[in-house]
Amino acid sequence: MAKAKSSGQKVKRHNRQVNQYDKILRENIEAALPGLIRNLLNIHAVHTEELPDDIQHTKERKPDVLKKMTDKEGKTFILHIEFQVKDEPKMVFRMAEYYIMLLRKYELPVRQCVIYIGAGVPAMTAYIHSEPMNFKYQLLALSTVDYHLLLRSDNPEEKMLAILADFGEENPKRTIENIVHQVITTSKGNFSKLKHMQQLRILAQLRNLALDNLEIMDSIANFITEENDILYRRGEKKGIERQNTSIVKNLLLKTDFTINKIAVLTNTTEAFVKKIKKTLK
Repeated sequence: MAKAKSSGQKVKRHNRQVNQYDKILRENIEAALPGLIRNLLNIHAVHTEELPDDIQHTKERKPDVLKKMTDKEGKTFILHIEFQVKDEPKMVFRMAEYYIMLLRKYELPVRQCVIYIGAGVPAMTAYIHSEPMNFKYQLLALSTVDYHLLLRSDNPEEKMLAILADFGEENPKRTIENIVHQVITTSKGNFSKLKHMQQLRILAQLRNLALDNLEIMDSIANFITEENDILYRRGEKKGIERQNTSIVKNLLLKTDFTINKIAVLTNTTEAFVKKIKKTLK
C-alpha cells in the first residue's frame, strides 16, 4: 500500500513538473519559433499565417504549433509541431489523428514534427507501417542538437533552449556559463533577465545538472539584483518582488521542493519562502 502511495506521489510530481515546462514553452515559443523552424526543421518561410489551434470533427485536438506556411520555393503547407517532455510510446497514433484532421480541414500538404525536450533520446516510434497505410512524422530530440545552433539566435527565448541541447565534448560548467551569459545579455531590462533566469533554472532540471552547475546561474542572478541602477532599485524592485512571490507560491503549491531548493531556484532567501508559505495556510 505504501509503495502504491509513493508511486502515485511520483506521478503527481512528474505531472506538475511537465506542466511547468509546458508553461515556460508557451510563454516563450512565439519568440523562439522562427529560429527553430529555420535552423532545426530547415524550413525557410517567406510567408506565415496563424491558424486556429483547435481542430474538431469527431474529436478535439489542440496542437502546440499550427501554421500555414509558404517556403522560398513557393510550396504552401500546414506546419504542425508538438513539444514533448515525456517519451510517449503511442505518440505516433496521436500524430496520425492530427494528420488526418488537418488534411481534411485544410486540404493542403501537412508537415509534422515532434520536438522532444526530455532527457536523453526518446524510444517512441515515428512511423506506422500497416497495410494499406504508411505514416511517418519527423521526430527531433533537442538533446542531439548542437547547442551552438540555438545560441546563434538574437532571442533569449531561443537561447534558453540551448540548456537542453548537446554540449558535445565541451566543459559543462563553461558551456552553462556561456548560455547564461548570452541569455542575460539579450534580455531587455532586469525584470526580463530575472524571469529568463528563473525559467532557465526550471528547464535545467530536465538535464539533471550537477548542483555546482546550477549555482552558476544563482551567482549570476545575484549579480543582476545587485546592479546599481537607481531606477531599477526604486522602480522595478517592487515588480520583481511581486513576481518572486508568485513564482514561490506556485513552487510551494505545485512541487515537493524543500524551502532551501525553492529559495535557490527563485534567487530569494529561505526566510522569504517561509513568509510566503505562511500565507498559504
